[in-house]
Amino acid sequence: MSVSRQYLCKLALLAAFLLDGSLSMAHADTVITFGAYHFPPIADVDHNKQPRGLLGDLIPALEAAHDDLDIRIFHTSPKRRYLDFEAGLYDVILFESADWGWATRAASISEPILVEEEVYVALDKPGRGQSFFDDIASRSIIAMSGYHYGFADRETDPEELQKRFKIEFSDNHNRSLQLIKADRPSVAEITIINRSFLHNHWSQKNGTGPSLLISEKPDQRYVLRIVARKDSPLTAAQVFGLLRPLIADGSYAELVSKWGLQLPDNLAGQRAAVSGRPE
Repeated sequence: MSVSRQYLCKLALLAAFLLDGSLSMAHADTVITFGAYHFPPIADVDHNKQPRGLLGDLIPALEAAHDDLDIRIFHTSPKRRYLDFEAGLYDVILFESADWGWATRAASISEPILVEEEVYVALDKPGRGQSFFDDIASRSIIAMSGYHYGFADRETDPEELQKRFKIEFSDNHNRSLQLIKADRPSVAEITIINRSFLHNHWSQKNGTGPSLLISEKPDQRYVLRIVARKDSPLTAAQVFGLLRPLIADGSYAELVSKWGLQLPDNLAGQRAAVSGRPE
């Protein structure tokens, strides 16, 4: 073989390698791990480590909209989520408020993707009205461990909370409601539950069981965002960008509505602009 033919063969092999490599890169999956903890119906993980709620619906919708996206789930807890985040055990967590300890961490935070609020819940008994919620500190409280509450100034340290309130901790909302319905005032007179959970709870129970007294004034209203580690494969803004096709075609709004949740103003406005009609 002549030198020129050898050279041309090498060029051809190199070109084929580079072309194949570029095609592989173009079709390589972006693998990203989402953290999730018990926060129904917004996010949760079942006993098979599969996501449920809004997050469970959203992940396949995102993967369907982006065929190069591979989303994994890491199950954490409300208390442990910060340590797991900083340890790099997951890259991104959706549906978090910047006020829940994220603003001071090495993370990127997106614009709002969801709004929700929590209310006080007690057993509806004769003589009780909205004034029952006037002095929360005088009531026995059952609360979720690791959650940030408005009445407690978002303090999460259990020892500090027990110094200030008559408070016990639960690991799920159903248990909290069971304690309220058991009518044991020395244990639990009030719990704090997000409205969407109550909406889904009533739908499942078909209105059966003891009546509940719900506060008209929320404990807190929160704006939820995407939080990503500084060395995550995607920034929070880039993950938000993955949502845009679902926002544009209205499918994200449908998922949010399905779980009794609300779009933030910035997304409701975008949806109105796309649909051509006011919200």
